[in-house]
Amino acid sequence: MLLPDWMDPEYLLNQFGPALLWVSAVIIFAECGVFAILPGDSLLFAIGLFTARGDIPTPLWLNCLVLTVCAVAGNATGYGLGRVIGPALFKPRQGLMGKLFKQEYVDKTHAFFEKYGSRALILARFVPIVRTFVTLVAGVGKMNFAKFITYTAIGGVLWACGITILGYLLGNVPFVHDNLEAVLILIVLISVIPMVVEYVLAKRRAKAEAEAAGAAAPVDQS
Repeated sequence: MLLPDWMDPEYLLNQFGPALLWVSAVIIFAECGVFAILPGDSLLFAIGLFTARGDIPTPLWLNCLVLTVCAVAGNATGYGLGRVIGPALFKPRQGLMGKLFKQEYVDKTHAFFEKYGSRALILARFVPIVRTFVTLVAGVGKMNFAKFITYTAIGGVLWACGITILGYLLGNVPFVHDNLEAVLILIVLISVIPMVVEYVLAKRRAKAEAEAAGAAAPVDQS
């Protein structure tokens, strides 16, 4: 695996056995709530796959319920932290903290919400790193909590249940079973595609705006 051992689902299964579900629940909560950048997509897929193989004896519906609750609870925690400590985090400062927590990130996220509306909370679930920080910024921006929790819950169900069930359905496919490490790496790579696409589109928009501004600038006749 490209990931360290403690992020490798097979390694975690060997270490914790059937208790991996509860370890995974803590990891999902941390990724969604306390700004920990962790491989949630691949872990959810692996839980589904291990359930299909019988390595995790609890039923699929219970696994999905536990993971979904932790994902939503994590987001609610992240929102609360954003409301309480967000302003202090995003105040101007030097060094690493100043680079990680810039006011422009809040402004860009507000623009993201303006463009996509509340469904941004659903879309963000499927984008690594973004799902870690979007709830923090929602809290900083004092987004209406009722609207926030509604859409983050919808996203939590689609994300946690959807990817776990996908892993379960593919768990007994020989190719997936025999090439789990490669499949997990592929899931991670696929999950970052939206970020790459958005980056490319943003660069193109910025270039087009710069060219438009240049064309609209008055010509000096002197």
